[in-house]
Amino acid sequence: MDTLLSDLKILDFSTLLPGPFATMVLADLGADVVRVEAPDRPDLNRLIPPYVDERQSISCYHAYLNRNKRSITLDLKKPEAATVVERLVGEYDILLEQFRPGVMARLGLSYERLSSINPRLIYCSLTGYGQTGPMAGRVGHDINYLALAGIMASTGRKSTGPVPPGVQVADIGSGANNAVIAILAAALYRAKSGRGQHIDVSMTDGLFPFHAVSGLKELYGEEPCSFETEPLNGGSLYDFYETADGRYLACGALEQEFFESFCRAVGLEELAEATVLQPGHLEESKKKIADVIRTRTMNEWMDRFAGVETCVEPVLTFSEAVETEQARARGIIVNVPGPDGKELPQIAHPVKYSVCAPRYDRAGCAPGKDTRGILLSLGYGAGEIDDMETRGVFGTTT
Repeated sequence: MDTLLSDLKILDFSTLLPGPFATMVLADLGADVVRVEAPDRPDLNRLIPPYVDERQSISCYHAYLNRNKRSITLDLKKPEAATVVERLVGEYDILLEQFRPGVMARLGLSYERLSSINPRLIYCSLTGYGQTGPMAGRVGHDINYLALAGIMASTGRKSTGPVPPGVQVADIGSGANNAVIAILAAALYRAKSGRGQHIDVSMTDGLFPFHAVSGLKELYGEEPCSFETEPLNGGSLYDFYETADGRYLACGALEQEFFESFCRAVGLEELAEATVLQPGHLEESKKKIADVIRTRTMNEWMDRFAGVETCVEPVLTFSEAVETEQARARGIIVNVPGPDGKELPQIAHPVKYSVCAPRYDRAGCAPGKDTRGILLSLGYGAGEIDDMETRGVFGTTT
């Protein structure tokens, strides 16, 4: 079956999560992605166990985030490495980098420099705070971007304050996804104009649209959102409730018809008229529901809710979630050829296409595994490659 993005050729200079996740999505859809890695500073994703190869050198995280990609190692502090990159961008005309602003320029690899070699170059810079503004050079991680974007001021409980999310919302939901959207948008523009461009993706900027439901009203004079003040953040009966066995149910019966069904199922029909908002006696009503939910185990409640439209689901662990009938039917887990030839279970590309299909050719590989082959394809001679290797342009990983 055809792939969607087989015409795209991408250089990936990123590490950790957001950039590699973005280029994995593009690679899954057929893009030719070459990962440019530093020989002396391994991506931390390589070092986090468990490992999937016999040498205990490739972690499951690296194997996943860098599947379908080839790897070349270059010591970017050496002038010869910049020359190799200049040659690469003649063919690989999309580039993603995740350094702090100014780093690529100091290495001689700025957008201005590389676009002068190939005006069709799409150059995506993915950072925490963007390329401009007083915080452009500031360090940060997911939790910092969420905090500064105003999200954590209403994500948590009155009794505890902010609660760290269990997944990386800024890295993936903002950074990686916006990088993919922007690169594909720029590629469509280039197809009709012939022009590349520099893309500035800020993970913090990308979190502000997440306020579309609650925070937006503050622009029109409403009171700021806080913990458990909104219908969707604990300020209604839309919430999580503990069961008798210490598990939890997610009760999302917002619409009145679903809420009435929920009330009947738990034997609290008297709550139905006041809607899920329960104005004036929310805490009392929430306690009634909590007390009832604690009388049965999670599985007992799910048996009770089976066949009843109430928007109630169990809070599952990841291992439980991927084993559900729904996850199996949707093909959430796929087997991907690993570095030692054995297949590795990985999370699949999450979208289904009627004509094209994602590819799962290979898991992430050892650093520099493809250096020689890539350089030969660019027209370098074997002697030239040997000479660069001797001078340490590739480090010691080829």
